[in-house]
Amino acid sequence: MKIAIVDSGIHPGHPHVGEIAGAVDFTLASEGGHAVDRLGHGTAVAGAIREKVPHAELFAVKVFDRRLAANIQVILHALEWCRAHGMDLVNLSLGTENPTHRESFVRVLGDDLLVIGPAHVLPGSLPGVIGVLPDPACPRDVFRYHGGVFHASPYPRPIPGVPVSHNLRGTSFAVANMTGLVARALQNGSASAIREMLIAQADSACPGTPA
Repeated sequence: MKIAIVDSGIHPGHPHVGEIAGAVDFTLASEGGHAVDRLGHGTAVAGAIREKVPHAELFAVKVFDRRLAANIQVILHALEWCRAHGMDLVNLSLGTENPTHRESFVRVLGDDLLVIGPAHVLPGSLPGVIGVLPDPACPRDVFRYHGGVFHASPYPRPIPGVPVSHNLRGTSFAVANMTGLVARALQNGSASAIREMLIAQADSACPGTPA
């Protein structure tokens, strides 16, 4: 299974990640170069995914360099690369509130690129995308579904000796945890029916699930 992580790059060989299958850099500073992770964000995202699907092929698709911000054309270019290279899943822990970009995302994603992203922004709010919101009450190995949106834990993989309160957390890691859980589900199902499969598997007993 090929999973693209559109983020700040990945540190290959990190103990939570191991080796990666490939890397490409779309940042304006160094397009086409090696996807070195200067921020650590993409590596933490990759670690959360690797924990759930240890044998997946992870690809670093770098759109952030020294800060978590990217031009819309950079993001679209990265997604085009994912589609052209046959990625099974795309972890996209970012988005935009600008409605004028909707049609561009629809065009690039088509009906065959399976993307997991934040539910409150584009492209995560599009019908064909697995939109995710954070739920701190959810354990990291389960997810829930409510109001048309998937909810997952906002915490990355724990670091020994580092309190949870001092580690990274947020919607990015809810998306990453969900990507890993979607990848697990895909091992026993098809991409065309993945949303229905996930809804059926959602943990209704997850703390915080409305009655």
